Amino acid sequence: MEDSRLLQNIRQPPKASTPVLVISKLIVVAIPITQIVLGVTYMNQCTQQTFIPIYLVVMGVCTIALTLLSCLPCAQETEDADQGPFSSLCTAWNSLMSLFIFCWFIAGNVWIYSIYPPNYDNPFELYCNKTLYLFAFWTTTLVYILVGVLMTVGCCVLICMCLFGRGGPGSGYSDDV
Repeated sequence: MEDSRLLQNIRQPPKASTPVLVISKLIVVAIPITQIVLGVTYMNQCTQQTFIPIYLVVMGVCTIALTLLSCLPCAQETEDADQGPFSSLCTAWNSLMSLFIFCWFIAGNVWIYSIYPPNYDNPFELYCNKTLYLFAFWTTTLVYILVGVLMTVGCCVLICMCLFGRGGPGSGYSDDV
């Protein structure tokens, strides 16, 4: 019964306004646009691992596509339990895109971290452009940092909810249940 009490304390997040959504999506697509630009600019300048620029371009394009797809009306969550076939198709497409991005991210990890530290200096040997490699390295590492921060915050929120959400005044339930 403790689980049902915990779930009762979880509320729906407030709906954000349209300007806030637009600005947040523009911020979210800034890194993928940079990935595409750097990947194309340095396409043949990483002979030590030729897939790194390709990884950046594909990751940037797919992330932008997924972000733009989330703006479509079919991708918006509705209160109706009965969703049409177009909405189901959008959900399936978003799921497939997310799975592809996850798998591509894992492949990028192998390509990026397998040559650490690369040869930055001699373009006549196996080398990798320093700007290209460091951008790929730090954007990939940033994902791990953000996931770690989100997991830590999530665990702290759950712990706080467990500790402070037990039948206090105004909690909506009594200890008799």
